[in-house]
Amino acid sequence: MDFKQVILVRTDLQLPKGKMAAQVAHAAIDAYLKADAATAKKWHNSGMKKIVLKVKDQKELYQYIQQAKDEGFATSLITDAGHTVVEPGTVTCGAIGPNDEKEIDRITGKLQMM
Repeated sequence: MDFKQVILVRTDLQLPKGKMAAQVAHAAIDAYLKADAATAKKWHNSGMKKIVLKVKDQKELYQYIQQAKDEGFATSLITDAGHTVVEPGTVTCGAIGPNDEKEIDRITGKLQMM
């Protein structure tokens, strides 16, 4: 079984690269910490594969995160403090997994890479 994590980034915010990288890192760590220990360990030991994907807006982000949550995956939503680029409370991105790559692809397989 191959494991991965996906991070979904809102493209409507047009985040600068540095800001996007920081938000993706927040999401990846937060979801990892929420994953069950056995899955997290397997993902960690297999190289911690991560894929960053595009979603068009907050509504689409919420749809994917909710579907993953409904299927029992670890998820994370990142809300920015608003100190730099976006307004306080802006949801910038979310993460799904780590989990079985095929299971995550059933949910996010149609999305484009960032």
